[in-house]
Amino acid sequence: MKERYVAKNFRPATLDLIEICEGILNDYAADGYDLTLRQLYYQLVSRDIIPNSQKEYSRLGSIVNDARLAGLLDWEQIVDRGRKTVENSHWTDPSAILRSAAASFAIDKWEAQPYYVEVMCEKQALEGVLAPVCERLDIPFSSNKGYSSQSFMWRKGKNLLRKVRRGKEILLLYLGDHDPSGLDMDRDIKDRLSMFVGNSDRLHVENLDLNRVALTMDQIEEFNPPPNPAKITDSRAKEYIKKHGDESWELDALEPRILAALVEDAVFGVRDEDLWMEALAKEQAMTESLKGLADEYKDKEW
Repeated sequence: MKERYVAKNFRPATLDLIEICEGILNDYAADGYDLTLRQLYYQLVSRDIIPNSQKEYSRLGSIVNDARLAGLLDWEQIVDRGRKTVENSHWTDPSAILRSAAASFAIDKWEAQPYYVEVMCEKQALEGVLAPVCERLDIPFSSNKGYSSQSFMWRKGKNLLRKVRRGKEILLLYLGDHDPSGLDMDRDIKDRLSMFVGNSDRLHVENLDLNRVALTMDQIEEFNPPPNPAKITDSRAKEYIKKHGDESWELDALEPRILAALVEDAVFGVRDEDLWMEALAKEQAMTESLKGLADEYKDKEW
């Protein structure tokens, strides 16, 4: 939705950049994606439209802000995933909540699967890209926001313990930056979750696997995302630079379609398709039953 709130005069070069931004946003919106400002920035950098620098990122933020206020860019296509409003749900009558329940009803389609699969991501900004694909695949998604808190990891470990006790193989799909701390987070997550799961009742956790879905050096070589200087102030920088050089790469720089495809490929590699189809059929039958209940209430006077 474009809405104009203030009048703005833009230079021709700025209007050209706004038009390019609109094309990128429309392209991703057609596939069901909204972008953060940083994702839009990396799309421009990867196309060699603007340089990769903090100054250009700040400049783009100002241009996008002015363009939205002037009614040139869609407000709904750029999002801030760090701020949300929580409010209660309301219904006009019982049939309305039953229809809503039927629309959102879902069973655990992984109940009979040998694997428990979950996606974890370093960046909350990528929630809009990864949460929808995880919803379609019926797997949990967590944005860790860097190194996760001990409370979060303890609760995650307790949940995984319940899966282990039921005989599940645990597959954690992790996505993070390719920089000194970003790579170390793989170790940190597996170490702490293994501790919280394994120490709970002396269970062995050889069946807890953490797979870095992105960002890897192979993907950097294949997709050529724009680099950043390695963070030399990071305590892990020395070992990182020795192994990977003095450049680092942010996860946000990969195209949303690529990130979604990487997650899908990893999940399809362990999912039993026959069991999946059986679960879908069961879910559909239950959904139809709920719709029938909603129809019974539809004409009732209140």
